[in-house]
Amino acid sequence: MSKQARSPCITTLRRCCRITIARHWAPEQRFLAHHRRREVIMSIASTLGLGSDRKVRYAFVALGDITQEAMLPGVKHTGNSEIAAFVTGDPEKARGVGEQYGVSDCYSYEQFDELLSSGKIDAIYLATPNWRHAEFAIPALKAGVHVLVEKPLEVSSEKCRAIMEAEKASSAKLMVAYRLHFEPATLATVELVRSGQLGELIALNSTFAQMVDPENHRAKNGVLAGPIFDMGPYPLNAARYIFSDEPTEVVSAVGTRHPQAGLGDFDDTVSVTLRFPGDRLAHFVLSYYGNTLDSYTVIGTEGSVEVNPGFMYGKPLEQFITLGEKQSHESFKNTDHFGGELKYFSDCILNGRDPEPGAEEGYADVRVLEAIARAVETGKRQVLEPFTRTKRIDTEVQEERLPAKRSPELVNTSNPGEGKEKVPKN
Repeated sequence: MSKQARSPCITTLRRCCRITIARHWAPEQRFLAHHRRREVIMSIASTLGLGSDRKVRYAFVALGDITQEAMLPGVKHTGNSEIAAFVTGDPEKARGVGEQYGVSDCYSYEQFDELLSSGKIDAIYLATPNWRHAEFAIPALKAGVHVLVEKPLEVSSEKCRAIMEAEKASSAKLMVAYRLHFEPATLATVELVRSGQLGELIALNSTFAQMVDPENHRAKNGVLAGPIFDMGPYPLNAARYIFSDEPTEVVSAVGTRHPQAGLGDFDDTVSVTLRFPGDRLAHFVLSYYGNTLDSYTVIGTEGSVEVNPGFMYGKPLEQFITLGEKQSHESFKNTDHFGGELKYFSDCILNGRDPEPGAEEGYADVRVLEAIARAVETGKRQVLEPFTRTKRIDTEVQEERLPAKRSPELVNTSNPGEGKEKVPKN
C-alpha cells in the first residue's frame, strides 16, 4: 500500500456497533438510522485513533468512456484509493488523462507485465472490452495484484473458471464491478423484498434500452459486444438478487435486427424469459436501438415495486411501491456509484475481507448469458445446470453514499449513446 502504517479494521467496529434498522421502516427512517450508525462508528474510530491513512494504489487498464467519465473522477474522494498508473494503447489518452490527474506512469498493453513487476501498484481497475478481461486479470492475480474488473467477468464460462482458479491460487482479491450492489435505492429494494411485504414473489419484468452510436466499438464487434453481454448483466443480476436464487432455464430468447440502426452483424434488440425455482419468472428486453429506458418491476402477491431509473448512473434512482392499494414514491439521492464500489473494494483489500460481488457472482451471470446467446442462435430453450451461490448482498455493510462527481472533458473517447457527450453531468 502507499503508506504502511498499521491500522485496526474499522469494518469490524462497524459490525459491532449495529443500530437496529427495521426493514418495515419508511425510507426516510432507514436513511436516518444508517446515517446515525455511521456517525457513531466514525466517532468511536476517531476517539480510539483507528483511522487509517493507507491507500490502495491502482493502475487503470483501458482509458475508454467508462474509465474516464465515471471511475476516475471519484477516486480521490474515496479516501482509501489513489491513481498510480494508466495502461492504454493510445498515446493521446495517456498524455491527456495523465495531465488531468497528474499521473506520469503510463504503460502500453504490451508493457503490462512490466507494470505488474514494477512494485508501483497494489491493484488494477480493468475496463477493456469484455473478451479481454482474462488476458489481464489472470496475470495480475498471478503477480499478487488485486483486480476490480468490469462486468461481465468474461464472455464464456470457461474463461470465468480460469479467472476463478487464478484467484484461488493467489494472495490477491478479485471483485466484479457490480456498482448497484452498493447503491442505496437498489439496497432499499432488496431490503423491501426480504422483509416479505410484497408477499410471495412471482415475477420480475425489466427493460434496458439505449440508442447506441454506430461508431462505438459496441457496434463493431458482434454478439460479444452486443446487448446480451453488455446490457444483459443488469436485469439478469437484478433478477438473481431480488429472487435470491439462480435461474434453472432460459425459457425463450428472441432477437431482432433493425437495418436502419446502422449497427453490426448481431441482434440489436433481444427479449428473454428465465424460469426460477418456486414458479417465478423473469422477463427482460435489451436494446441498442431504443430511446433510453432502464427500469425493473418486482411483482408479488401482496405488492409490487418499480425502480425507474433502475440501472443507470448520473441521476437519482426512484422507487414506486404499491402495497395492497397503498402507493408511495421515493427518490434517492444521486450518488457516485463508481467511487462507492472502489471505496468498498479498497476497504476489503486493506482489511483482509473477501469482497461481494466476487468472481463467483460474475460466473453466475456469464453462464446464463451464454445460454441466452445459445437460445437466440438455436431458437430452443436452454436448461441450466444446477448452481448454488454461496454469498449474497449484505445490505448492512455494502451501502455507499459518496456524492456524485462531475465528469471532466473526455480525451479521445465518447459516451456510447448516440448524440451523448458524457454521463454523468453532475
